[in-house]
Amino acid sequence: MTEIAPARPAATILLVRNQPTFEVLMVKRHHQIDFASGALVFPGGKIEPGDADPAWADHCTGWDAHPDDERHLRIAALREAFEESAVLLAREADGAHWRASERAAASRERIAKGELPFMELVRELGVKLDLEAMAPFARWITPAMMPKRFDTWFFIAEAPADQLAICDGYETVDAEWIAPGEAVRLADVGERKIIFPTRMNLQLLAEAADAAQALTAARARTQVIVEPKVEVRDGERYLVLPEDAGYGRVAEPLSAAM
Repeated sequence: MTEIAPARPAATILLVRNQPTFEVLMVKRHHQIDFASGALVFPGGKIEPGDADPAWADHCTGWDAHPDDERHLRIAALREAFEESAVLLAREADGAHWRASERAAASRERIAKGELPFMELVRELGVKLDLEAMAPFARWITPAMMPKRFDTWFFIAEAPADQLAICDGYETVDAEWIAPGEAVRLADVGERKIIFPTRMNLQLLAEAADAAQALTAARARTQVIVEPKVEVRDGERYLVLPEDAGYGRVAEPLSAAM
């Protein structure tokens, strides 16, 4: 019997804006990265031990509003967004949105390489991570047949209007603001590489008309854990999603989804 690989916890974030049309931030993975190389994805990655440090209680807004087992996921999503795109969802002491600084930009690579704790930068900047700005969007678990598996939480938040998205040149080689429906169209015609979970969540995001509606819908939606199942139909294997997960009836040939 083949041993099933454990699903590693991960977090990602859909940063959305209206400037002037409804767009989401996507980054292109470096071609040498071992997972989803060359694909357009939302900023995100694996959970790091420092994400669960209880000292974060003093450096986050909305700490008490979220359960213990979710806070570190939100922190990880914000850390990854900063590492991969330079966007930091944080608040100044007076409650104003944090504005980008050269000090923060210069620290991105050191944080990504584990040379500088993310919390140390947040402490030096004198800001608090804005957990209240985020809403859970989806949760996906890689199918059991896959050799590398993730238990990924997707969050959504409106991006600060005065921060630029800049790829890190290390894990990501491009940062692109794009309408969700347009991203799906480009993937369908082969002009963008977008993996199955990302494409499904882009289609769900595209149901909203703007950023505010997307966040409202996410907060109202009952979250269903999505672990695609493999079914054989007419001799071909299909990935099938739970019908109550919010994506409609989805059965996609495995060959097209990977």
